[in-house]
Amino acid sequence: MEIDACHDLAINLIRELISIPSISRKEKPVANRLADFLVGRGHKPYRKYNNVWVRHQVSDDLPTILLNSHIDTVKPVEGWTRDPYSADMEEFRIYGLGSNDAGGPLVSLLMTFLYYSEKKDLPFNLIFAATAEEEISGDKGVTSILNNLGKIDLGIVGEPTTCKMAVAEKGLMVLDCVCKGTSAHAALGMGTNAIYECMKDIEWFRTYQFEKTSPWLGGVNMQVTQIESGTQHNVVPDACRLVVDVRTNECYDNKSVFEIIKENVSGEIGARSFRLNPSSIGESHPIVRRGLGLGLEAYGSLTLSDQSLMPFTTLKIGPGDWIRSHTADEFITVDEIRQGIITYIQLLNGLELKAPSL
Repeated sequence: MEIDACHDLAINLIRELISIPSISRKEKPVANRLADFLVGRGHKPYRKYNNVWVRHQVSDDLPTILLNSHIDTVKPVEGWTRDPYSADMEEFRIYGLGSNDAGGPLVSLLMTFLYYSEKKDLPFNLIFAATAEEEISGDKGVTSILNNLGKIDLGIVGEPTTCKMAVAEKGLMVLDCVCKGTSAHAALGMGTNAIYECMKDIEWFRTYQFEKTSPWLGGVNMQVTQIESGTQHNVVPDACRLVVDVRTNECYDNKSVFEIIKENVSGEIGARSFRLNPSSIGESHPIVRRGLGLGLEAYGSLTLSDQSLMPFTTLKIGPGDWIRSHTADEFITVDEIRQGIITYIQLLNGLELKAPSL
C-alpha cells in the first residue's frame, strides 16, 4: 500500500470507529468491526475478550515488534457541543469521543501493519494488537493476551504524543491509609483524635522528597486526594482514612516506593496494586536512535498508558495531542493521522534489533 492509500483508508476507518460507542468494558461492537476489517483485508485476526490482534510472521529467528493501541474510551464529559459519536469532519478536523485518545494512533499503527505486512523480507516479525480496558487498567485488556502473543522484543504503544517519543512514563500507585485514635465525648477534652494523628502523615506526604530523581520525569510525586473521618460533631474520631495518589519515576519500582513510605508514616497503609509501574527506554536503543535521527523529540510522559503493564521494552508515540484527551469536542486532524502513519513507517524502516535468544 502507498502512503496516500493508507491515509485514505485510515480516515474512513477512524470515522467509522468513532461512530461505535466503546466505553471501557463495552468494546465488543468496535472489536467486532476491527476483526471484520482485518478479515476484509485478507488477514486472520485472533480474538480474546474484546482484544483483537493479527500477526505478520516472517521467521521464528527474528525479533518481534508489537504495535499496540487501545479501542476503549472514557465516558463523554459535560460540555460536548456536538454528538460525541457523530464523527463530524470540519476544516480537516475529525471530531468524536476517542478520536484523539486513541483513535488516531490506533488507525495509524494499523495502517503501518498493513504497509509492512505486504513485505516478505523484513528483519522482524510484526504483531498489531487493538486492546480493551486501557482507560481503567482492566484485567481483560492487554495483560490478558500477553501470554498469547509470545515473546515480544519491542513494543510501540500508540498514544497521542504529538509524535514525540515518550522515552519514560510515570507509574501509578494508589494507597489507602488509616490513622487510629481513641474516641471520646468532644466536650471532655479526652481521647486521641485520629484526625490530628493523621495530620502528621499528611505533612510527611506533602514535604518528603525521594532521593532519586529522573532526568525525564523528575521526582516521585505524592498527593493526598481524599480524607474521611468522624461520625458526628460531638465525638472525637477514632479513625481517619486517607487516599494517596503516588506517581513514581523510573528510578524506583512501585514496591520499593511503598516500602519507603511504610517506614515513614505512622498509620496503617495498603497499596491497591503494584502493577502500574513506571517504564523507560534507553537513548541508545535502536528505535530511539532511529527517532532522533529522524528529528523526533524525546520527552518524559506524566500520563499513564498500557506501557505500565508490559514486561518488555516499549516506546510510547503517536499522532494527536494529549492535552485534548478526555475533553469535550475531542478531535484529531487528518494531517496528524498522515504524520502518524509516516512516522511509524519511518521508525521501522531499516530498524535493526537483536535476534531473540532461543
